[in-house]
Amino acid sequence: MKLKTAQPMLYERTDFNISLNEQWENPYLAEDIAVDIKMQSPSGKEILLPCFYVSGESGEASEWEARFAPQEIGRYTYHLVVSKKGEEMVFDENEFTVENSENKGFLHAENNWILRYDNGDPFRGIGENIGWESRTNDDSKFFHELHEKKKYNYNYLLGELSRNGGNFFRTWICSWNLPLDWKDNFNNSRYTASDAYYNPSAVAKLDSLVDLSKKLDLHMMLTLGPGNYSKEDGGFAESTADFFVNPKSRQRYKNRLRYIIARWGYSTSIAAWELFNEIDNVQYRNRDNPIDAKTIVDWHEEMSNYIDKIDPYNHIITTSISHRDLEGLNSLPAIDINQKHIYNRTKDIPGEIIDYEKRFGKPYVIGEFSYEWDWSKNFDEFPEEMDSDFKRGLWYGMFTSTPILPLSWWWEYFDERGMTSYFRGVSKINDMMLKAGNGKFEKVSFKTGNQLESFGVKCGNKIFIYLYNPLDKALNYHVEVPELRDASYEVQSFHPLNLEFSQEKTREGIEVAAGKSLDAGKEILLIIDFD
Repeated sequence: MKLKTAQPMLYERTDFNISLNEQWENPYLAEDIAVDIKMQSPSGKEILLPCFYVSGESGEASEWEARFAPQEIGRYTYHLVVSKKGEEMVFDENEFTVENSENKGFLHAENNWILRYDNGDPFRGIGENIGWESRTNDDSKFFHELHEKKKYNYNYLLGELSRNGGNFFRTWICSWNLPLDWKDNFNNSRYTASDAYYNPSAVAKLDSLVDLSKKLDLHMMLTLGPGNYSKEDGGFAESTADFFVNPKSRQRYKNRLRYIIARWGYSTSIAAWELFNEIDNVQYRNRDNPIDAKTIVDWHEEMSNYIDKIDPYNHIITTSISHRDLEGLNSLPAIDINQKHIYNRTKDIPGEIIDYEKRFGKPYVIGEFSYEWDWSKNFDEFPEEMDSDFKRGLWYGMFTSTPILPLSWWWEYFDERGMTSYFRGVSKINDMMLKAGNGKFEKVSFKTGNQLESFGVKCGNKIFIYLYNPLDKALNYHVEVPELRDASYEVQSFHPLNLEFSQEKTREGIEVAAGKSLDAGKEILLIIDFD
């Protein structure tokens, strides 16, 4: 085993090359052969780092790799362990020393409002779904030509998201995007057919996606999905229902998790592993014979516990539903963040988040939302409603206790509509909130006295109030904040569309704003600094 990285740095990728001469049937199956590095950190923490197979034949020289991101500064000791059919071979111990870096580290769930980096900095996710790169043949009735444009690739979409202040996206592993365990029929010319256990072109694409995300300072929720599990495609499951209970299917999935974590787990750009997209829709794929919820929940418990065991970095674990809860799913100990998707009722987002957090004691995230879910409809018949809903979802999330703001769907449509630039204003307010309170948020009581939609939070010595006029006529408004009765403070207004701040004079007492007017469909934020 050789440490390839000249100087390991805190939270940065450190590479090991491993040469072995061992017998196996399939080097991707841990029950056949498992190669790990066992480490002890400077603080004495024991670390198990899975390694992954690269090349070579059974019984001959083979190459393996390990990718590691140290989370402590100082001296590490390590040794290689090869496990075969219950027996371990332990190799000589070595050491390396880690120096500091500017990397903030991995994200972890802290409370309902924020995630926090290893270095202590607070974080809230602002972004969108970029579910996949353009397909060869898209199934949208009205927008297939738009969706099939080659420009809708990760380089363009993530570049635009980052340039406009976004810091988070959600993307899928599936048969047409990052198809790790599919052989062919990708409906995507970016991938090449292969009989390899994991598709080399998909592996290379995920390598490049992780690198691109780091370069752009973006974090992703990686939706793992079930993979290619059916018997006719090389798996063991006779049906979707069988996938959740078949012991061989479960072991196959664990080996898939092991490979993903071994190869990409080092990346601080991966914020969360999402086991399934809309698992309730999988459950009810056959409406007349839905899959037993208990078997699905048991599967999630086993897989989330397995990730907890083999992921050295404690990445966030989540899964998602469309709209139907599965009893017990929201209470699984190893699931860090619960999640659902909301369409056609974006106004319900704040209430849904608060309700689930109260009931289950975990952060709650809206992983998809939009004004419309039905891709057979022509969104150009109601484009203003689509745009307005896009904005509302972000602000509802900003002023509600969720660590990742609701993530819009229809990334191509909103790019075409020029909506990506709207993230700039949201990002600016997010930065101000996190800086003022170092991640601490408190609800604040205030009065507006009319039909405006309004939300408010306090972060440190600043109060932020969001006002939106949902009517088709202008509304006069005033704002009173009772807790400012004896305070002197500065008030700024912020217009998120044009990014303009308007400075107002110093005020005293509860009346923050009076004699103001907000046009139909417009929004404004008030920022009160009472330091």
